[in-house]
Amino acid sequence: MGRVTRPADGFRLRDIAVAAYGPSVVISTGHGAVLPVLALRARDLGADVGTAALVVGLLGVGMLITSLPAGVVIARIGEKRALQVAGVVDAVAMGAAALTDSVVGLGAAVVLSGMAWTTFLISRQGFMIDAVPPPFRARALSVLGGTYRIGVFVGPLVGAALIHVWGLPAVFWFALAMSLAAGGLATVLPDLGSERRAEQRAEGHPSLWSVLVAHRRILLTVGVAVVVIGASRSVRNGLLPLWAESIGISASTTSLIFALAALVDIAFFYPGGWVMDRHGRTVVAVPVVLSVAIAALLLPLTSGPVGVAAVMVLIAAGNGLGSGIVMTLGADTAPTRGRSQYLGAWRLCGDVGNSGGPLLVSAVAAVAPLATACLVIGVLGLLGTGWVGYWTAALERRRTAAPAGDGVSR
Repeated sequence: MGRVTRPADGFRLRDIAVAAYGPSVVISTGHGAVLPVLALRARDLGADVGTAALVVGLLGVGMLITSLPAGVVIARIGEKRALQVAGVVDAVAMGAAALTDSVVGLGAAVVLSGMAWTTFLISRQGFMIDAVPPPFRARALSVLGGTYRIGVFVGPLVGAALIHVWGLPAVFWFALAMSLAAGGLATVLPDLGSERRAEQRAEGHPSLWSVLVAHRRILLTVGVAVVVIGASRSVRNGLLPLWAESIGISASTTSLIFALAALVDIAFFYPGGWVMDRHGRTVVAVPVVLSVAIAALLLPLTSGPVGVAAVMVLIAAGNGLGSGIVMTLGADTAPTRGRSQYLGAWRLCGDVGNSGGPLLVSAVAAVAPLATACLVIGVLGLLGTGWVGYWTAALERRRTAAPAGDGVSR
């Protein structure tokens, strides 16, 4: 049996807006409120600066260790039930973060939240593959990526108001409510994959290892391109603040620059999806990495807020244009049999990149001046751009030659 996707005739994104995007907007708003204050919560519990940074990084650890197992679980219980479970688990994590009186307890809560978050993301991607016909896929997934960006932008504004009135723990209670609401919204979703799961249950679910082996070529080529994209996106979170501090820009001004970049990011997400659907994935995948490479090379030339803001806007434009690119490439290559297991591996590629970017900045900055680190990252980014361009173009040729809706991961 082929993939259960809707026909393109008469399809409109707004017809599935609540089911497709409602849970994502809600839960990402809660996460957006928590992320800026997570380190502060750790500090309030007695953590030093290094330990507080480690606590923040544990969110990525939770995502990394869960990507593959989450895919296996989703294959058996379905996207709808997985979203419900993820909402409840994340709510438990947020409640624990609000109530704990120890840094260890907070760290455990953060890991649990990361585990729920990656399950949520894989489930959302699988649902969209079933719900959206291939000609609209990139736009739909770009908007999905945009909902996370909107939540991360709106969440801190809500969090700031809550902290002002009720104090820091209020943010975690807000996130708890948002996670429960997202899980509740998932109850109204149609279970589009039930027929496929029933068929695979009768045949026997493929093992995770067999799926990885069967699709190893695409994971080692386009999957590595996804690692590069993820690393490029996350580099800015470490590199830009460090450079801003080194040239005397205040923390408040740096925050305003990031807010400006977030608006640019949001403005580009739908145009990026439209371009992908009309002109292919490569024309969007390449700018995501290339913009970071050029920005890193330009950053040592800046000496004030205007220059840093210009560099940040360049990165944001590329990143916004590439909203949903990782999910779209994963949807393009996902097989019908073993799809959830495959998407778990795909998610792992993105998580490795997201975690590796800041580590790369830290490693290079530890042994070289920051300006040199910028140049090294810029050169690596140019090399990464070549890899991304080559393999996404090769995938694009195979995708356009394949029957509509068929995965091209072999």
